[in-house]
Amino acid sequence: MLTSRRGITALLAVPMAAALLISCSSSGDGTSTDSAPTSTASPRATAEAGADAGAAEADAEEPTPGPELVKDAFAGLQATLNDSCAADCAYFLGRVHEELDELDRAMKADPKGPGHFPEPIAWIEKLRTTLAGDTTYPNLKKHQTLLISTRDRINTWMQGHPDDYR
Repeated sequence: MLTSRRGITALLAVPMAAALLISCSSSGDGTSTDSAPTSTASPRATAEAGADAGAAEADAEEPTPGPELVKDAFAGLQATLNDSCAADCAYFLGRVHEELDELDRAMKADPKGPGHFPEPIAWIEKLRTTLAGDTTYPNLKKHQTLLISTRDRINTWMQGHPDDYR
């Protein structure tokens, strides 16, 4: 979806830029003020070139899955280990949930494949099933024990697999 929006934006930007260029390079009587040759490319060819450039730009911006994703996601999860519900329980539980989701996505995108992380992915899936899509504070609080135990189990599992996060 994001790529198609960028493609549309690129398609719209090319004719607008061409119109601006034409208006800036012509005098009031319609004659050109510079001696540079004009392009003979059709608007469609110009738009297609802009769309191709937009797609290439979108591809260049997307991160390539790699071990860094798991490492970074696990670091985020570990940052929750010394926190608790004492200060702001809603924030804390929401953050643990977000960090687990991020780690799940990173493990599934890892070049080693999701089969390399079967236990953590299964534990997160069990949590996801239990939450049934309800990530409101009351539901996270209701399932706080499962949420925190999932985080702790994954932390222990990852400690036993240091090559996956160092």
